[in-house]
Amino acid sequence: MSTANPYRPRLMRIADLHEETADVRTLELEFAESDVDLDFASWKPGQFGEFTVFGHGECVFAISNAPPSNGHAASQPDPLPTIECTFRSIGKVTTALRRLGVDGIIGFRGPYGNSFPVEDWYGKDLVFIGGGIGMVALRSPLLTVLRQREIFGDIAVLNGARTVADIVYCEEMEQWSGYDGVDVVRTVDPGGETPDWDGKVGLIPQVFKEMELAPDGRVVVACGPPVMLHFLFLALKELGYSPDQVVTTLENKMKCGIGHCGRCNVGPFYVCRDGPVVTWQQLNELPNDF
Repeated sequence: MSTANPYRPRLMRIADLHEETADVRTLELEFAESDVDLDFASWKPGQFGEFTVFGHGECVFAISNAPPSNGHAASQPDPLPTIECTFRSIGKVTTALRRLGVDGIIGFRGPYGNSFPVEDWYGKDLVFIGGGIGMVALRSPLLTVLRQREIFGDIAVLNGARTVADIVYCEEMEQWSGYDGVDVVRTVDPGGETPDWDGKVGLIPQVFKEMELAPDGRVVVACGPPVMLHFLFLALKELGYSPDQVVTTLENKMKCGIGHCGRCNVGPFYVCRDGPVVTWQQLNELPNDF
């Protein structure tokens, strides 16, 4: 980022919005300024931004759409790409953000952090496992993979939530399942189903085991609540997956986004600077109190 003040956000306008659930919304944002640096206009799947609601504060969200097809371009894309974020209304800033409608102005800092190693996945079978709002962080790498569908092997998507009403990206899942070699599985916790529910009923780790996806070099990309990941890792170990086959993201501990405030550090590891994308192997090497 080339601006002199690293905390200065760029202005963005809400171009469109979509209600995913009763308390989860996706925003499509366009730059409201013409002199946008390339670092602002391009990103990689897995990177995040700081989104500002003026007068209320900032929130960290994953950039949830796929980056421009030319990645970090040598020349500024024309027109500038839009940025999407999906968020749940759970606090002061997100509640204020939800009050804004189309044409509302917010701030954006980023992109920050590392990214999913999509190029390392070429030719491999993949499985994306999202628990609740955790699916948001997987949308960008998944859309990036689907845009280059022929480069990858078989793809499975497991999207789970507490109840049917809590499942995000319902409409998009139908599009994802329309690709050749893509299997989309939806599941809700026991008791979260409705009479007309035609998906699975069960916790994500158990449903994943029922999918019978042998390791065989497969890459697992997972994001969700810590308790879900804990039991998912146990299931993966039972099935013979190695820690270097599994990648996740740790966005929930970040604050400033640029490694200055120290809120997200674990020893020498800063989630915002050295992450948020990490392998299961890297997690095993972090202190137990992480």
